[in-house]
Amino acid sequence: MFYRPEAGHGLPHNPFNAIIAPRPIGWVSTRGRQGDNLAPYSFFNATAYVPPQVMFASTGDKPDRPGTKDSVAQIAESRVFCINIADGALKDAMNASSARLPAGVSEFEAAGLTAADCETIDCPRVAEAAASLECRMTRIIRLAGKANHMVLGVVTGIHLRDDCVVEGRFDLRRTGWLSRLGYRDYAITTELFEMQRPD
Repeated sequence: MFYRPEAGHGLPHNPFNAIIAPRPIGWVSTRGRQGDNLAPYSFFNATAYVPPQVMFASTGDKPDRPGTKDSVAQIAESRVFCINIADGALKDAMNASSARLPAGVSEFEAAGLTAADCETIDCPRVAEAAASLECRMTRIIRLAGKANHMVLGVVTGIHLRDDCVVEGRFDLRRTGWLSRLGYRDYAITTELFEMQRPD
């Protein structure tokens, strides 16, 4: 099978997200003039080691945030954000925080999560998260298409939940790394294997 995206795929569901999977979930918390916000993004990853840097991309907009969503709008205001990492035990709370709530309504409260203060930036973080990365925004890039944006940031502080540090390593095998696949599918990874690079 071959198809050109602009011509359509002819399948019952778009396969694009299922092809590029699994994808880590950046659970983005922000603070702005209208309050605190929390939303999961599956277009998320690390981009560099030194200094540590991350990116996430937001697609689409909301009626009360013309041209974007709450997360990007608030990062443009504050220039900071926090990436929280949900493990398998937090899958339902992560999903609850994806609800399209009006700007100014706290997803922390709606999902039953605890908002804790960050150390290096004025931003909330998810206290229950397996890890949280405090970030200073370096760029917001407008991408091709309507209301598509990529946010880049430098990590200025890292929180690790105590039970997720096992024998000196960050390890989520007990509760599982949570990731997004295609369609409505998610995965919880608990089995690992090691491979030596040939060099």
